[in-house]
Amino acid sequence: MSHREVLTALSGLLMGMLVAILSSTVVSTSLPRIVSDLNGSQTSYTWVITATLLATTVSTPLWGKFSDLTNRKVLLQVALVLFVLASVAAGFSQNTATLITFRVFQGLGAGGLTALVQVVMSDIISPRERGRYMGYLGAVMSVGTIGGPLLGGVLTDTIGWRWNFFVGVPVGIAALIVIQRTLHLPAKPKKKVVIDYWGAGLIAGGVSLLLIWVSLGGKQFEWNSVTSWVMGLGAAALLVLAVIVEFRSKEPIIPLTLFKNRTFTFAVVASLSVGVAMFGTSVFLGQYMQLARGQSPTMAGVLTLPMVLGLLISSMVAGALISKYGKWKPYMIVGSILLAAGLFLMSTIEYDTNFFIVSVFMAMMGLGIGMVMQNLVLVVQNSVDVGVVGAASSSVAFFRSLGGTIGVSVMGAVLGTKVSGYISDGLTDAGVDPSALGSGESTTSIPDLSTVPGPIRTIIESAYGQGVADVFLIAAPLAIITIIFVCLLPNVELGTKTGIQRAAAATDGPTTGSTGAEAAVDGNQASPAVKGAAATSALAPAVSSAPTTASTPAPVSATDPASASAAAPVSPIDEGADAQPRHHAHTATGTGTIDTIIATGAAEVAGHPVSDDELAESPVFSSLVEEKDVAADR
Repeated sequence: MSHREVLTALSGLLMGMLVAILSSTVVSTSLPRIVSDLNGSQTSYTWVITATLLATTVSTPLWGKFSDLTNRKVLLQVALVLFVLASVAAGFSQNTATLITFRVFQGLGAGGLTALVQVVMSDIISPRERGRYMGYLGAVMSVGTIGGPLLGGVLTDTIGWRWNFFVGVPVGIAALIVIQRTLHLPAKPKKKVVIDYWGAGLIAGGVSLLLIWVSLGGKQFEWNSVTSWVMGLGAAALLVLAVIVEFRSKEPIIPLTLFKNRTFTFAVVASLSVGVAMFGTSVFLGQYMQLARGQSPTMAGVLTLPMVLGLLISSMVAGALISKYGKWKPYMIVGSILLAAGLFLMSTIEYDTNFFIVSVFMAMMGLGIGMVMQNLVLVVQNSVDVGVVGAASSSVAFFRSLGGTIGVSVMGAVLGTKVSGYISDGLTDAGVDPSALGSGESTTSIPDLSTVPGPIRTIIESAYGQGVADVFLIAAPLAIITIIFVCLLPNVELGTKTGIQRAAAATDGPTTGSTGAEAAVDGNQASPAVKGAAATSALAPAVSSAPTTASTPAPVSATDPASASAAAPVSPIDEGADAQPRHHAHTATGTGTIDTIIATGAAEVAGHPVSDDELAESPVFSSLVEEKDVAADR
């Protein structure tokens, strides 16, 4: 596909991703006002965010797995419709319970969009070129992250916060139409679809119970209580059963064999901490700007621009450089270091810290996230077999969302506890009874600063400033984990074939099934000998003597192994479990043209010169030499 054709097909996908990003960012600066109007608490505030993240997290691997089995375009459209309907319903919420419920359905739709957009991109764009388009995706995410809080703040300050949920509906409908008109994917071969219902149910139940336990522990019940132990052990039991079921399932939701791939495993661990940094910081920065700096929702969105602009710039520039030079690891290492440094520095802020300094810290975080987040998915897609790209891509997004959801829950609990303590201490020191603050829930309520007297307002702002700093201090050590595992990622060269091309090659190749060697070649992790075998398999008919081998077979002598070998068709790659070694009497030095063809093809795929010893290991090499020997004997 030309650049123009790719952009045309990509337009609907990017609009869909914009909708998904808007769902989580448009309310970030408006939540204090929304929760206050609906008479919610800090727990409700956290759950409005957590509910969406929870649904996104649980559904992401399901969408990804279904995309490997069924029509990806239809799944995209289903996710969009679900999101649009849930958004409309959320806009009419009359209390926090109803709002949280419809936010769950928004999360289900957003989970589908998050998983499927990047999977479809792998279908139509090669890994080498995908860095460039991942930059576009990063730009869209930045626009959604920039425009969301700004738009949400303006809507809240003018026509009301309910339009935070209605505003994404036109974009979703437009994306639905554009995808229908511009996205054209080849039909999948018809086969019986096997859905792992048990695995899906156990994963969803285990992860949900785990996140609910983490979110409510220490507030709704004591950590060392019967309720806490039941929920914790129940979550662990469900997840253990899920692992057992996934090992035995024919079509597991999360194929556990993926963890044998070092790139996938290290990317998953790195994604966990990136999720905490990305989701957690964006959520609580809104509270910092409004409750620690006393800004309106609109200004809170404006003041977070340094972080989002950093993400925009780094994702675009790093993506373009990766596509141009084919090198991805240096940018990810630099990005992970910037992310860790930004988080550590943000843990030093207070309610009256100079805003220029805060802006620099936010920009560092944005630059780091932009370099790391999308490229983790890119390197995973480049390293796994084409048949599990959907499951692998969605699994990385799943663990990123899981980290973000747990992070938001834990950090929300910490923030609520810390702020309550700081406010109580401050009021007590000022000679004020803490129970006099708020309405009904004392220091745990989200205060409306416009109604609070000046001295008490300063105490509240100081408490939120210190509390948000504590939240960043929790996230900072996790960024160190990202640095470590990004450094450990195998520095595999990016491939040059799209997912559709790889799938076609696997289907139309000389073999009838996907073998370990093919999977290794697809993942660019095969040995040079195996890569050489795959590169030259298509050249076998051109090298062999067509008039003699393609027509009448020569008489077979019972004592002539060479003739016996010629009597039967020779597969370029012998994959049978009981296959016998092919016979040939010549070494690499006596094959001339065959040597040149094999060396050229292998070097092209492997990306470096291949030695004679490696060539001699190739089953295709043996096959081609033998065919030429037999033709010469004839």
